[in-house]
Amino acid sequence: MTHNAPSRSPTQPAAASVTAIAEGDGPHVPLRPSSSGGRLIGVDLARGLAMFGMYAAHVGPEPSQGGLLGFLMETARGRSSALFAVLAGFSLVIITGRPQPRTGRAGRQAGGKIVLRAVVLIALGFALASLGTSVDVILAYYGLTFLSVLPLYRMSARTLAVVAAVGALVLPQMLFLIHQWIDEGSWADTVISWDPLTRISDTDGLLDLLFTGDYPVLTWAPFMIAGMAVARLDLTRARLRTQLALTGAALAVLGYGGSWLALRLVPHASAAISADTDGGSASSAWWSDAVGEPVGHTPAWLLVAAPHSQTTASVLGNTGVALVVLAMCLAVTARMGRFTRLTTPVCAVGAMSLTAYTLHVVAIRVLGTDSKDFPELPVLLGFIGAAMVLAYAWSRAFRRGPLEYLLHTITRVTRHIK
Repeated sequence: MTHNAPSRSPTQPAAASVTAIAEGDGPHVPLRPSSSGGRLIGVDLARGLAMFGMYAAHVGPEPSQGGLLGFLMETARGRSSALFAVLAGFSLVIITGRPQPRTGRAGRQAGGKIVLRAVVLIALGFALASLGTSVDVILAYYGLTFLSVLPLYRMSARTLAVVAAVGALVLPQMLFLIHQWIDEGSWADTVISWDPLTRISDTDGLLDLLFTGDYPVLTWAPFMIAGMAVARLDLTRARLRTQLALTGAALAVLGYGGSWLALRLVPHASAAISADTDGGSASSAWWSDAVGEPVGHTPAWLLVAAPHSQTTASVLGNTGVALVVLAMCLAVTARMGRFTRLTTPVCAVGAMSLTAYTLHVVAIRVLGTDSKDFPELPVLLGFIGAAMVLAYAWSRAFRRGPLEYLLHTITRVTRHIK
């Protein structure tokens, strides 16, 4: 990486050198999709799209309205946050060394940066949650997931892929059993009462982050580990991007298709799920959150693949979609220069995603868009348009987004680690 300030072009927004929800460190480098040591602008594009998917889930029209718009809104739910988690794992590897992990003092300093970023994300996540919006703020979960997967950063791509696969197969079943254990005993109440995070945040603290929340670390760690594995690859090679897309497609078919098949072949599975959830029919549980959430502990729930169901099928399917989107963004930005220039505002949002995410939660609180008094589609388009305009304008004058710069400043203390 060069430390010289590059010349600007329409495809080079002056944001953080390597993009991530928890980044903001390193020298500013050109946005060259062909540079293995520089930025992969396709990652910025994918992160920007993930951000818009989150906007759609938080302020967009309800999927129940049907049609193409309803389908797009349903598709964004859960899968955009999974894409974000995969890209967060990608970013962790960037910070700790890509393609080779840093060792010695450099490795300890990189680990220190991850720890500080995680602490900031947890604090910011609880602060945003305290605003009382309808958004299930994901930042605190991301922060703790960063800490949980940090010990894996020196692993190879192959090993990380195996760990992610094993996690996807095993951890959802563990979470299901833990939920039963929590509901059948009183030990969870004791843990919550002693947890200092509970007093600070008025939540269930660590128990919520690990097991009972909307994005429990136990089942979201595989997304981040998968992103770490992808980051170890040389994504400037077209063959590897194709393999990444095919792998993602296979995982999506295995997750969603396997759930569709299981719900039809396992006797009484659909009936058991419908009786145990607070939503609609189980007919769409193989891909949609419309089925609702379980109110009991029927084992049939483990067969669904709804994006927020915390099942093996959902982890596989959502990871597959994330890998396909990332591969497509990398391929497009590597081969279609003119189109890439048109996506610059989206990439700018992706390059300062922590700021974009935080501001959209604050905007929801200030504008009161949680109420039904606002037309949802215009509000969604307004959020997307405002994010692109503000991010692009900021990127023309500054190297990092506001909160990305704050993270960069905080983590500079790690330079003193010996």
